[in-house]
Amino acid sequence: MKTAKIHIQFVCLGNICRSPMAEYIMREKIKQAHLEHTIFVDSAGTSGWHNGENMHEGTAYVLQQHQIDTKGFTSSQVKKSDWDTFDYIVAMDNNNLRDLENLFGKHPEKLFQITSLCPDLSHDHIPDPWYTGNFNETYHLLDECCDALLKCVKERLKGN
Repeated sequence: MKTAKIHIQFVCLGNICRSPMAEYIMREKIKQAHLEHTIFVDSAGTSGWHNGENMHEGTAYVLQQHQIDTKGFTSSQVKKSDWDTFDYIVAMDNNNLRDLENLFGKHPEKLFQITSLCPDLSHDHIPDPWYTGNFNETYHLLDECCDALLKCVKERLKGN
């Protein structure tokens, strides 16, 4: 089996709502682009509060509504070794980014907030549906941001 050239990790607080939603949206986009052997995607949380759990039922429901398979997910926490594993570590909000920068340092070419890829987005962060209850809003924002990220990754792959 070929090893992926690009490794992406999405990160939120608990790794049950936003980051798994981004992971599974991106997996679907990668599959549609026939890049499954080129791009690997994963997710994690900064807190570890939900380690070993499945994604939130609201996350699973909205993904399934968009015909995205949700099987195979288990929540995990960011590890120091992730820095060496992933080419991009993508935060969902300012707090996640700050926590990641405290762990890894500031490296905006590798570690950034996903909404920075969509300057015309209606939000400067991905709202946490754990608090807002609006999983559809989170889905639509992440769908747009994942399109932008995939475009960036494709450009990087063209350069290699």
